[in-house]
Amino acid sequence: MLKRTSAEPEASLMRPQQSIVPRDTVTSRALVMVIAIMTFVAALIVGAVGLVRDAATHWRTDMVREVTIQVRPVQSRDISAEIGKAIEVARRTAGVADARSLTREETGRLLEPWLGSNVELGSLPLPRLIVVRLDGKKEPDLAGMRRALAAEVTGATLDDHRIWSARLASISDAIMIAGTSLLILVLIATTLSVSFATRGAVATNRAVVEVLHLIGARNSFIAGTFQRHFLAVGLKGGLIGGATAALLFAVTGIVPSVLSWLPGGDEAALLTGQFSLDRQGYLGIAGIVALMTFVTTIASRVTVRWTLREIE
Repeated sequence: MLKRTSAEPEASLMRPQQSIVPRDTVTSRALVMVIAIMTFVAALIVGAVGLVRDAATHWRTDMVREVTIQVRPVQSRDISAEIGKAIEVARRTAGVADARSLTREETGRLLEPWLGSNVELGSLPLPRLIVVRLDGKKEPDLAGMRRALAAEVTGATLDDHRIWSARLASISDAIMIAGTSLLILVLIATTLSVSFATRGAVATNRAVVEVLHLIGARNSFIAGTFQRHFLAVGLKGGLIGGATAALLFAVTGIVPSVLSWLPGGDEAALLTGQFSLDRQGYLGIAGIVALMTFVTTIASRVTVRWTLREIE
């Protein structure tokens, strides 16, 4: 007569046909949907924060590369001559690559969203703008340019965009902090949901767990079984939520292109904006899927171990 070792119960229970935790239950399906929703929300947060960060970085880079000189029309002064003197001052300033004035047509296009296209701009005392492109190889002498403009050009002011750059930095930082806080809340909610579901699964299968204890099964084996079950649940829910978020960003990324083909589509595309993620954005969504799966697995294992100690 063959003797059974203490490892035989655990080995036999690890067979595919014998599962401690039922795989297809109402609770499991509900938890999959909860994790999918949490992953979807977390992926949207990561994608949105990434879009804002990239846009703010792009805008700030453009602002750093250029400054603007504004020349206001003054009575008894030839504005064309003043513009020429302002361009000369800008070009001789250290750290400046080039300077050019915007035409009336270009100025009109800038003002068109506010004034419309039917306004006669020639009758308005509009200031003229000079775009100064900076040389990134050396620090520009903006203070010297400002003093020279004040001394030599009537009605000229220099805007180095520092105020707008600081505001963009503040907005970007605030959105990053808000996004991180929301992501932490989503992770906490996911952990609590998995913990409650795990306790419920252990309570439902308490009789099976007690029998396993009687035949010599260790807590690590039982916890590992629950962990593998919730790993599959977390991975399934994470993939559903992550894929849905990635698909949403992919679809919204082509909306402006589609709208541009329709009548009045340019204005509509301007209102919808650009929501296209780059490669790093999609890698961030993949990271969220992995993170949610990891959180689900660890939360289930810790909860099972605590619950098994209460049963013993």
